[in-house]
Amino acid sequence: MKKVLLTATVQSHIAQFHLPLIRMLKENGYEVHVAAKNNLAEKNGLRLDLPDKIFDVGFDRSPFSLRNIKAYYQLKKIIKKYNYDVIHCNTPIGGLITRLVARFARKKGTKIFYTAHGFHFYEGAPLLNWVFYYPIEKWLARYTDKLITITKEDYKLASKKFNTNVYLIPGVGANSNKFYPYSKSEISKTKKELGYKEDQFILLCVGELNKNKNQKTVIKVTAELVKDFPKIKLLLAGNGPEKDKLRKLVNKLNLEKHVDFLGYRTDLERYINICDILISASYREGLPLNIMEAMLCRKPVIASLNRGHKELIKDRVTGLIVGSNDIAAFVNLIMRLIRDEELRQRLGENASKFIEPYKDIKVIQQLQYIYELSPYSDCYKHSCVIG
Repeated sequence: MKKVLLTATVQSHIAQFHLPLIRMLKENGYEVHVAAKNNLAEKNGLRLDLPDKIFDVGFDRSPFSLRNIKAYYQLKKIIKKYNYDVIHCNTPIGGLITRLVARFARKKGTKIFYTAHGFHFYEGAPLLNWVFYYPIEKWLARYTDKLITITKEDYKLASKKFNTNVYLIPGVGANSNKFYPYSKSEISKTKKELGYKEDQFILLCVGELNKNKNQKTVIKVTAELVKDFPKIKLLLAGNGPEKDKLRKLVNKLNLEKHVDFLGYRTDLERYINICDILISASYREGLPLNIMEAMLCRKPVIASLNRGHKELIKDRVTGLIVGSNDIAAFVNLIMRLIRDEELRQRLGENASKFIEPYKDIKVIQQLQYIYELSPYSDCYKHSCVIG
């Protein structure tokens, strides 16, 4: 039986984004192992049951952490013992350490895949990102048999600059069985079950509570909206290091009755369906799954200007785009959507049509091609000589 090892910095990444891949591999006779730091206790019920073996490897997200030295040797021992056919790594640190270790297994025939969920170097990125991350990824590409990108910008750059086989697929696959639009009666019922009133206008912001996701701007936007729309409600789904600071900001702005911290949710589809608008003010994104899920549910999206959002949102057609910190623009657009139900419906309908190629079933077909389990796929491929 062929064996595949999936690695990432944390296990929640695998559980959130790669279960369809694991199912596909197991259906095709593979034994699937996972190596990542066990952080599932922080994720409020998120489970990782599908892999045949799971190894708790202590990766640290900081590239300068000494913990990554220990993780290197943990992973080296695992790879040496199990003799994998394919090692498929993810996330910047997980991908870096895995490929450093797997260089030696590759000499014995193991294939190395890396999925870039959004390079840290991109048009408009800080110079430090280019100075630090770009040379590392370019060097590691020579030890990568297949580099999988999920944004057009990353694909274009890697195809030109990196010495490997580069593929472009539309994300990790949005779960169309779980995320679909509820009927009006289902929305009313779910609102009541979750403790919200029928006449409340609900904004939903999804993501880890960290500086990059920029929830502080969304909270400030809500403070302005409350002046004209006192029944408005902001739901923040996620946990993270900025939670206490964000709570203090909510208290400072007297928004305790208007902002709910939901924590990490495994039933996010219910909250997406009861919201009226999904909002995101993040500074950087790869290809955000929460935006895709909202589109599947026919919800209008207002999102900040970054490369990941631009991939999914055509401004004023499939959603609305504004600057990350442009509070006035966020407020004006939300006020417009509050007053114009027809526009909300039109944006939601356009979004649901656009997002069809990003569904999990489409992505799995392309991953089957990359794993050479299917002869044809519509994913883009750029072939380079691997040194």
